Amino acid sequence: MTHRTVGSHADTALVSRLQRAAFEYILRYSNPGNGLIADTSRPGSPCSIAVVGFGLASYLIAVERGWLRRSEAARRVLTTLRTFRDGPQGPEPDVMGYKGFYYHFLDMQTGRRVWNCEVSLIDTTLLLAGILTAAQYFDARRERELRDTAAMLYERIDWPWAQHDAPTLSQGWHPQFGFLHYGWEGYNEALILYILGLGSPTLPLPKSSFANWTLTYQWERLLGQDVLYSGPLFTHLFSQAWIDFRALHDAFMREKSSDYFQNTCRAIALQREYCERNPRQAAGYGRDIWGISAGDGPTIRGKREFFSDNRHFGYMARGVPYGPDDGTLCPWAMLACLPFAADAALAGTRNLLEKFPQVCPEDRFASGFNPSLNTESGGWLSEGWYGLDQGLLVMSIENARSGLIWDLMRDSPAVRRGLRHCGFRGGWLGR
Repeated sequence: MTHRTVGSHADTALVSRLQRAAFEYILRYSNPGNGLIADTSRPGSPCSIAVVGFGLASYLIAVERGWLRRSEAARRVLTTLRTFRDGPQGPEPDVMGYKGFYYHFLDMQTGRRVWNCEVSLIDTTLLLAGILTAAQYFDARRERELRDTAAMLYERIDWPWAQHDAPTLSQGWHPQFGFLHYGWEGYNEALILYILGLGSPTLPLPKSSFANWTLTYQWERLLGQDVLYSGPLFTHLFSQAWIDFRALHDAFMREKSSDYFQNTCRAIALQREYCERNPRQAAGYGRDIWGISAGDGPTIRGKREFFSDNRHFGYMARGVPYGPDDGTLCPWAMLACLPFAADAALAGTRNLLEKFPQVCPEDRFASGFNPSLNTESGGWLSEGWYGLDQGLLVMSIENARSGLIWDLMRDSPAVRRGLRHCGFRGGWLGR
């Protein structure tokens, strides 16, 4: 594992401590009997399959960091893969998944659908990304069942079914109502969805589906940045937690003389400029306190009016510069940008921890923080922790420190095949 500096020795010590604490979420809120990981730390929380994907990748990082023995990590991963392999699939409303995809939320004990949720394409993809990463890492002869199970889970996904005879993908399917009546419009976290869908060795998406999706992109000049627009930070970060897009160009990015990595750097600069201008005069915003993304937030009930606008959105995706923006920041988001803008991420994280230390109980960042509300008690703070935030932090920090996940996924045949079928060239992928 290649070690890279992330600032001063003090910065490295801080980042190491926060990464380890984020990983502890994966251990504390997982079910060792089936490998499922809770969506949040709140009592009664179901499993989020996307969190499981981030958790699978986090186990590999834990091995490399000396937090977990390889045999223990392999056992945890294999337990998880067996759960998804053996879970019931079908059109019924009380199973684990359908057509190789999985329901967004599952019961932590039984692994069956809860909350009347949908079969989720993007959450299945994030789960699959963790599965494929683990298959790349666990390459010993004794770990063959793990690799074989990972391959089976990938190969049985019916990607064309999810297109539903449309030019692009649906966002999901519901057993009572069928396919959801909205798809993926504009650039967002679906980048990895199309890459793994086109990379399938058995039932791939057609190449036209990715090209049709990119037709919905918005390239804009915003606050001094030429950027492929997507407002919330997480939409830039999720796909790039797995894939290193430096110097990789699809047709859209070749035309713009850019790449998705550079675009994320510009999106970060856009966030900092927006928070410095602070058009809504939200408390706490600044060039060194930013991070507007998807996360938990206050609701209107029992809260005072936010200036002239009384809307508070609860858990939702917030973005800049078009909003929504109710003054809520995601405390974890700056540090998750470490691979793209290390100086800004470190300065922002230190500034946040100095001014608002309550956002990081037990060295683990809360999902949302609104310093404009409940000012007498230090601002509104989300209860507990969210697994997506913690898993993304473990992976983003590791990619900045060693590039481990990026290196593993460069060698994944699925990723290479998917990138080429999407029209990517250059960089580590070659011509």
